[in-house]
Amino acid sequence: MTQIATVERILNHDYAEISVPRKAACGHDCEECAGCGVSGSAVHARAANPIGALPGQKVVVESDSKKMLNVIMMVYLTPVVLFLAGYLIMLALGASTAIQYTVAIIGFVISIALAIRYDRKLRERGGINFRIVRLF
Repeated sequence: MTQIATVERILNHDYAEISVPRKAACGHDCEECAGCGVSGSAVHARAANPIGALPGQKVVVESDSKKMLNVIMMVYLTPVVLFLAGYLIMLALGASTAIQYTVAIIGFVISIALAIRYDRKLRERGGINFRIVRLF
């Protein structure tokens, strides 16, 4: 996965701190909308800097697509799947509506706990690796 980032500072000979603008569903085209009042925030990360980019430069960074897709799945897909699975299983068993929703919520909470655990393990392994590939 490639993204545009800004080099914030040089950490050492091989690495730089970058800021990657956080993407949202609205695209943050605030001139056209101005509906939410949120300005685009950025995620700061460490990136390998084999090209010697300097602070303030816009660069193209690559990240491990497999790890990124796993994160997306854990954060967005798993909660929906476990919520629906809990609800539909209880519906098929003929449970009351209260029990259906209770089990669905328990499934959702379990998925959030799994996502937090996955995030901690990913951080222990070094997180998502970014690499600066070229100037923008």
